[in-house]
Amino acid sequence: MSQPAFPLHQWKRKDYDRLVELGAFDREPVELIGGQLIVAEPKGSYHTTSVDRVDDAFRAALPEGWIVRNEKPIALDDDSEPEPDVAIVPGARADYRDVHPGRPALVIEVADSSLAFDRLDKGSLYARGGVTDYWIVNLIDRVVEIYRDPAADAAGVYGWRYRSVETARPGTVVTPLAIPSVRIRVDDLLP
Repeated sequence: MSQPAFPLHQWKRKDYDRLVELGAFDREPVELIGGQLIVAEPKGSYHTTSVDRVDDAFRAALPEGWIVRNEKPIALDDDSEPEPDVAIVPGARADYRDVHPGRPALVIEVADSSLAFDRLDKGSLYARGGVTDYWIVNLIDRVVEIYRDPAADAAGVYGWRYRSVETARPGTVVTPLAIPSVRIRVDDLLP
């Protein structure tokens, strides 16, 4: 006798935001990913230091009119409100007082134990959400993976994927699509 699968509740971002306002998730960090509540994995000191290095490198390089958001929500679509390790968004902090940014110019995840999830699940999710520039600071291989050119793809976890994938190694420089004047050394992104 086979047991039927339990139905899952598909959350919408507006409902999730209301629960956040009510303090429903004060004890456990969660993200809304594709309509599902995902418990964020604990951040060790190596991961945290790595996120800080990425944050520092971008704060030092960005021109006026761009801000760095460190582990803050983005309003990606009706089903998703991820909290990427770093997001680069246009404007000023006051622009996001009443709403999370919806279209970051660049999303960066720092990955060690989450590498497969960041590549497949979050990569497909960000592509579906129209993020044109997605980077993974891969701590395992000590490289920066650069994902661009999102396109619909039924094989993707969320029906999308990036058609362009490049790997930047230490000793090279990376440049965000939206801000071509910014040049960041890969070495400055790695601990």
